[in-house]
Amino acid sequence: MTSRPQGKVYAGYWEFPGGKVEPNETVAQALKRELREELGIEALRIEAWKDQYVDYPHALVHLHFMKVTEWDGTLEMKEEQSCSWETLPVKVSPVLPGARPVLQWLEDEKACGG
Repeated sequence: MTSRPQGKVYAGYWEFPGGKVEPNETVAQALKRELREELGIEALRIEAWKDQYVDYPHALVHLHFMKVTEWDGTLEMKEEQSCSWETLPVKVSPVLPGARPVLQWLEDEKACGG
C-alpha cells in the first residue's frame, strides 16, 4: 500500500496504487501508466478483478480493481509517498475509504483458501 502524497485529497491516507483513466486509455493501460509514474515499475501481467463505486464527499468515483501478478523494476516512490508491504489485517492507518472493500475481499478470499 502507498500513502497519498501531500497536496492531494485525503493526503496521508493509505491506498492501493493507481489513478485516473485518461481519454482513449483502457483501465489496464491507465494502471500501467500510473504504476510507472508513481512507483517506477512496469506492470507485465494484469488481470481485471472487481469494480466498486465509492461516494466521496467531493465525487462519486468508479474504481476498477486489478491484480498485478508480475512486474519489472524496483519500487521507487516518485511522488514522495510512503510504501508498506502489508499482510492481513493491515497495520497502516488511516486507510482510504475506497481501499476498505479491497481489504474485505482479500480477507474473504483468504478465508476461502484463495
